[in-house]
Parts: sequence; C-alpha cells; structure tokens
Amino acid sequence: MTPGDGKPMLSGVKVVDLTSVVFGPYATQTLADLGAEVIKVESPPAGDVFRWAGKPAATPGMGPGFMAINRGKQSVVLDLKNPDDLAVMMALLADADVFVSNVRGQGMERLGLDYDSVRRVRSDIIYVHCVGFGQDGPYADLPAYDDVIQAASGATSLSKRVDGGTAPRFIPSLIADKVSGLHGVYAVLAALIHRMRTGEGQLVEVPMLEAFTHFILLEHLGGMTFDPPNAPSCYARQVDPNRQPFPTSDGYVAIAAYGDRHWLALFELLGASAFLQQPALATTPDRFRNMALMYREVARLTPGLTTAELLVRCEAANLPARAARDVDDIMDDPHLHATGFFQRRAHPSEGDYFEMRPPVKFGAAPVREASLPPQLDEQGARIRAGEGLSDAG
Repeated sequence: MTPGDGKPMLSGVKVVDLTSVVFGPYATQTLADLGAEVIKVESPPAGDVFRWAGKPAATPGMGPGFMAINRGKQSVVLDLKNPDDLAVMMALLADADVFVSNVRGQGMERLGLDYDSVRRVRSDIIYVHCVGFGQDGPYADLPAYDDVIQAASGATSLSKRVDGGTAPRFIPSLIADKVSGLHGVYAVLAALIHRMRTGEGQLVEVPMLEAFTHFILLEHLGGMTFDPPNAPSCYARQVDPNRQPFPTSDGYVAIAAYGDRHWLALFELLGASAFLQQPALATTPDRFRNMALMYREVARLTPGLTTAELLVRCEAANLPARAARDVDDIMDDPHLHATGFFQRRAHPSEGDYFEMRPPVKFGAAPVREASLPPQLDEQGARIRAGEGLSDAG
C-alpha cells in the first residue's frame, strides 16, 4: 500500500490525561501510540499510584506496571486545588481536543473541572469520563477498581462453574480495567469523527461495570437471553471443567476442537476414531451435547505423545493448536520474536527494558515511535511555563 503523508493517524490530536492506575492510562497510551500528543496530569506528591506497583524500580515511582502503560506521554504535577495550578490546567484544556479523566463526578465538580466548566474554555472539547458505574444508576458515585468490577459483573462466579467450588475467584489479570480502557479508545475515536462531521464536542461516559458486563455476558448470558429463560446462563463449552489444555508426556497443548470437523480430525490423528461410534457420539448433535466425553478421552490419550509430536499431527490435520506456555517463557516465543513484538529500549534512569509494541499494524500510516515513560513531573517546568500541549512530543 502506498504510504500517505507519513504521519501517525492521530497526529495533531491533543489529549489531556487526568487518569491513574490502568483503565484510563491504558486508553491514553493507545491514543499516544496512534500519534496523539498526551499530557499526563498527576497529583502531588507521589503522582499516579501505579508508579509504585510491582517490584521497586531503580528510580522511585518508575515501577514496571507504570512503564508498561505510560509511554508516549509527558508528565506534569499539578495541585488542582491550588488556583495557580488550576489555571495551568485550564490553559492546557483550552488547547486540547480530548480530556480524559477517571476522577469521580463529584470530585470534578469540586475542582471546577466538570464538563460544563471545561467546555467554557474549549467549546468543542471531547470530554471522556472514565467511571466505575454509569452515572444514571444508584452506584454512580461509588469508587471502583478492577476487583470490584470483576465481582459486580459476575465474572468471579465463573470459576465455580468450572471447578465446582463454592467461593468466587478473581481472574488473575486487570482484565476489567483493560477492557474498559479499550472502550475508552473507541469512544474517543468515534467522538473525533463526529466532531469532524459536525464541529460538536461532547461528554462521553465510559462506565467500567457496563463495559465489562457487556464483555463477559456476550457468551455467558446464555439461556437468559430469552424471556422467559430457556436454559441456564453461561456458554456450556466455556465452563466445562474438562475444557483444559491437554497433557502430553512433556507439557500441555491447547487444541481448539471447535467444530465437528475438528473433533473428527482430532480422534483420527489420535488413532481413536472408533470412540466416536458409540451411540452417545454418533451424530453431530450428539457430539455437541456430550462434548465432555470427548474432552476426557482426548486427555487420556494425549500423554502418549510429546508436545512436539502432537503439534506436528495437529498442524498436518489443520487443527488449531499451540503449546501451553508459561508467562516466564513467552518472551522466547519464536513467532513473537520474528514479529518484533517485544522491543528493547534504553531508559535514562531505568536502563534497558522491554516494551510490547502496539499489536495492530497499519498499511497507510505508521504507529508513532513513542517517547519513553516519563518520570514524575519530567516535563512539568516546561508545561507550567506555558509551552503546553502544542510542544508536547
């Protein structure tokens, strides 16, 4: 494809980022990767609390979690209760296209940074409010973090469906934060397109509970889709306790035997096609209803093969399959190495470190080579002096 003007797609879009932890910062880093200029406004004295998460870094406040989701941003510390610092903030907003905040609504009103106040200095601003709960409901002003949203959405109950336990468990990932952050990204992009067409800015609400419940229940609403319900909730295949990576003689392999063709091919490559001739598995509907029987039999057979042997057979049969890797080993994956997914960079205070490049590639415009994650208030003097977003890089 012939390149366009050589600029990242969001080049010239100016973002003021008043967010912390993961939800908002993940969204604004994605905007920065696409070329937006992002100023991260942090509170004194310690800034974004996520700076301190994880193993202590060489420099206080430069923890690995913070570095993973804050590249491409400029940092300024502003005490928004101080009139002089609030004036700096309003000057930044007057020059901004997008304002992203995850401060609760009452707090924004007390600071004089609610939507009505901000649009008085920039009438067409896109004001993105990242909140825990939709502002029309009874939870509107409650605080929220990933754990709270996982629980409130029902996600913590899924483990009980799989293992028969009685206690809910968290998914070991900040998944509600990250999913909500991606909702924030598409909200900004849609609002920018709307403004290009109409000249209108707008208030955009991105609530975590609604975003993550939508994400979880797309498949797990199940029989509750209908009124009255015609079956239990949850997608049965996803919560089948037998649906696990299959053991081999030296590891585990995930095989996505999703359709009937896959199951037939899988039992053939294991030399066990006769197993499917029993009455409970004789037809396609039978196999779909009794998938647990097939899962258990495959798990009984696969330990007779090494991981490499099983993968060779799956590839020959065009079955989707990969070895189950450990997180500690993923940086050695040959595919991710070939695609340059993990990129080594040098930070002036933290030394060499690895970043994950943006996973999406565009044919007509480059992804911005982002600046390094900033130290607390790294660009503060310049920004407070009035250089602001127009010179942020």
